[in-house]
Amino acid sequence: MDGNGRWAKRRFLPRVAGHRAGAEAVRVTVKAAADMGLQALTLYAFSSENWRRSSEEVSDLMGLLRHYLRKEVAELDRNGIRLRTIGDISGLEGDLIDLVRDGVERTKDNRRLDFVLALNYGAQDEMVRAIRDIALAVRSGAMAPEDIDPTTIEARLDTSDLPPLDLLIRTSGERRLSNFLLWQAAYAELLFVDTLWPDFDGKALAAAIADFGTRERRFGGR
Repeated sequence: MDGNGRWAKRRFLPRVAGHRAGAEAVRVTVKAAADMGLQALTLYAFSSENWRRSSEEVSDLMGLLRHYLRKEVAELDRNGIRLRTIGDISGLEGDLIDLVRDGVERTKDNRRLDFVLALNYGAQDEMVRAIRDIALAVRSGAMAPEDIDPTTIEARLDTSDLPPLDLLIRTSGERRLSNFLLWQAAYAELLFVDTLWPDFDGKALAAAIADFGTRERRFGGR
């Protein structure tokens, strides 16, 4: 979800105003995804690299996350949406961890849509954690090196119990994945749109799904 800062700058507003508008775009887009019947929607809310931003901006982002969770979890639950996370949430502040876990617990029985927040997430970190776990299993004798295959790795990724990634959308005109779902994107369709994230909505999501529907997927075959 890229473009919050540029959205604010074009309107001569502080950067935090862009993040607030981006949070509203999250609410709108999640509802639209559920209404369209999507199985899962994953949003890159805070990357493991975002800690490098100014302390003021990090504080603003964490404050918005708190606000969103306190305000929206009940609405997610009413709409049958299950909140989930990927990433290392242990790196967040204690009260935020509690809010995340409470939201996940409250909505765990919902099945209309899996809404996944990527929090303190980085795909390279995810793969390192998976490989480290495999290495420990080999060292303990619980696994032989020749048993390691893509399925072995996938079972240890944060997304192990989520459906395969079909479509990856990046907003704001950037043309890179920025350490997001690198393993999962191997055969995903990629869509780069110029829309800044605060302007993304149900109509934009529908257009992205329509574009996806025109593509022929071969998964390496002919």
